[in-house]
Amino acid sequence: MRNALFTLLICTLLVMSCTKDTKSNPFLIKKTHIGLLTDSTQVKELDSVFINDSVVRYIAGDEFAGSINTIEIYAKGGKKLLNLSPKEALDSTSVISSVRIIDERYKTEKNISTLSTFKAIKEAYTISKVDNLINSVVVSVNEINATFTIDKKELPGSLRFNMEATIDPIQIPEKAKIKFFMIHW
Repeated sequence: MRNALFTLLICTLLVMSCTKDTKSNPFLIKKTHIGLLTDSTQVKELDSVFINDSVVRYIAGDEFAGSINTIEIYAKGGKKLLNLSPKEALDSTSVISSVRIIDERYKTEKNISTLSTFKAIKEAYTISKVDNLINSVVVSVNEINATFTIDKKELPGSLRFNMEATIDPIQIPEKAKIKFFMIHW
């Protein structure tokens, strides 16, 4: 009986400490949540999660456009906060698969935001992979399920136009700015 009560007490304290983080900072980004939005939040729950904000859902006009399903979150006053992509298009029970961070107030525990530079990312996290795309470089950080997109204009000239080049994190300038910041679940 004592062990069961002790286990229940510990579980309650853990849940309360996690809830406290998000209530005290609705802009905190962790591996499984962004503010009150979690990796298990369903599309139909978004209005209650973002109760003080505006949730804008794309409504398809025909089957050809039906796969586009970005949900935009705006703060009162019109400032865009997030773009959400559900796993299944047009399914209210689907969970969110990726979140594009727009507002600079959203920060990771290690203080990384859309205003951060590559140097800050490199110092805060271990870089898992760097992908060379046509106009950008995508830096993956598995520790927080994040990708940071950097415009190739930020890279040295020898790397900008070579699609075949394998880009090492050392080759990315420390002052390179983040173009996009996404969390994937």
